[in-house]
Amino acid sequence: MSAPSPRRVAFDVLRQVTGDDAYANLALAKRLATAGLDPRDAALATELVSGTCRLMGTYDRVIEGASGRALGSLQPAVVDLLRLGCHQLLGMRVKKYAAVGSTVDLARATVGQRVTGLVNAVMRKVSARTLEEWTELIAAGEDEIGALAVRGHHPRWIVAAYADVLPREELADALAANNVAPRPTLVLRPGLAQLADLEEAEPTRYSPFGATAQGTPADQPAVRDGRAGVQDEGSQLVAWALARTPAPDGPWLDTCAGPGGKAALLAGLANEAGTWLLASEAQEHRARLVQQALSVYDRSLSRTPGAERPGPRRKAVTITADGTTPAWGRAFSRIMVDVPCSGLGALRRRPESRWRRRPDDVTALGDLQRALLRTALDSTVPGGVVAYVTCSPHRAETVEVVDDVLAERPNVTRLRAADALPEVPDCAVGDDVQLWPQRHGTDAMYLALLRVP
Repeated sequence: MSAPSPRRVAFDVLRQVTGDDAYANLALAKRLATAGLDPRDAALATELVSGTCRLMGTYDRVIEGASGRALGSLQPAVVDLLRLGCHQLLGMRVKKYAAVGSTVDLARATVGQRVTGLVNAVMRKVSARTLEEWTELIAAGEDEIGALAVRGHHPRWIVAAYADVLPREELADALAANNVAPRPTLVLRPGLAQLADLEEAEPTRYSPFGATAQGTPADQPAVRDGRAGVQDEGSQLVAWALARTPAPDGPWLDTCAGPGGKAALLAGLANEAGTWLLASEAQEHRARLVQQALSVYDRSLSRTPGAERPGPRRKAVTITADGTTPAWGRAFSRIMVDVPCSGLGALRRRPESRWRRRPDDVTALGDLQRALLRTALDSTVPGGVVAYVTCSPHRAETVEVVDDVLAERPNVTRLRAADALPEVPDCAVGDDVQLWPQRHGTDAMYLALLRVP
């Protein structure tokens, strides 16, 4: 059998994303693994999926404008065909005849001949304007936040949440940064790898463990054997800040450790401090990923064939446990509580999530986030430090959670988190840290450091 076209692969993946709530990156990787596409066609399919998902809300409004119909009146598969066509015309600058013709052909092959006339007519109307012209048409009559949402290709409620924590003059840049797919960042696990162990790599701006390299991460031997991994620089920085903050001697804890990136970095840092890490994760399948990430610390590694390289002196331990109901019978000197959150700080990595998330998703997590922070504080030795972390800049998931819990515990001290990251400019928000893609080139990670009396 011949390989499917990259457009057919993209359509199949998009149907999974919109119809089955699949994650675009996972569904795409699985489909590409069996599609048999050459590298050029695989890259085209990747751009079709990622770009369409990223601007999906904008394309939906374009489709409604071009068709004169509400989106709900169209068959879902037809909507996905038109979304892919819009991205070719407006996001990729594919020539009009190629974009229209290929979308009509794909409609015929997937849905049937009966929809080809509609698809052809809508696509031709879409092609009459550029993306900029369409967005200006849609933004006409909107207020400031609404216009920013249209031009920046975000839902209004997310723009409003950003406006609550960013200067107005920075909003457009923050939205634009979310529309650029980030280059993968590598992390060098302490005691296991150095920059020289990576091929054609350069250090990141702020993290001493971070690097960027040419090619895909899996091409790096150090990544394949676990001495290095893929981790955003912002995630590295919040772990480093916890490790650098003075605390009593004793073991460390990661209460929400899945899928294991921060835990693997913390395990190496704990080892360098002469102690060990307990990594706890509530979901069994994610706990297995944590264990896999930490297993490198139990193995002997080699720099060159035949040359033994011993692992760290102490082990990291993984357990499956609910972080709100401690399964550990001891206290810890440093605790990382990276709570489940909306992920609004990683929109550049998860192109479909901005259109999938709803304001209720933020408020629904509030009780859990507070409970996890309370448990972390209860599990800390006197003088110990808790790092409350989210991959979200939304006030309801960050400062409001910490404020509420500290109001119950007036003896807990809120440290100046930015003091633990002196190399990182313009990251302080009050006593806490907020990283941003447009400022720091990282995910929008939030960090509060709290000392227990």
